[in-house]
Amino acid sequence: QVQLVESGGGLVQAGGSLRLSCAASGGTFSSYAMGWFRQAPGKERDFVAAISWNGGNTYYADSVKGRFTISRDNARNTVSLQMTSLKPEDTAVYYCTAGSARKMIYTSSSDYWGQGTQVTVSS
Repeated sequence: QVQLVESGGGLVQAGGSLRLSCAASGGTFSSYAMGWFRQAPGKERDFVAAISWNGGNTYYADSVKGRFTISRDNARNTVSLQMTSLKPEDTAVYYCTAGSARKMIYTSSSDYWGQGTQVTVSS
């Protein structure tokens, strides 16, 4: 069983940056693809980004491509999401997830989830 704990959310003005982090425990971190999803009020949870087990491949939703960067550190069992040029429409609860990148991208589902961290972007 993998436990995931997110951190780094907060309030930021439009155009600003935030860095989310996720610490994993309880499993073999390097055996999982890692990802980030987000859920805005009244909307479904959407895929944001994913990274393969060794960091060799990254995947992004079109809405964040060029602004967000996902990375991982297998030695520290962490995954991060660097968010720049933030927009009010990026406001959501952001969830860290572990599982299959294909499953994340094509089915918007995954195996393990964190509790989420709130990101609010003011205009």
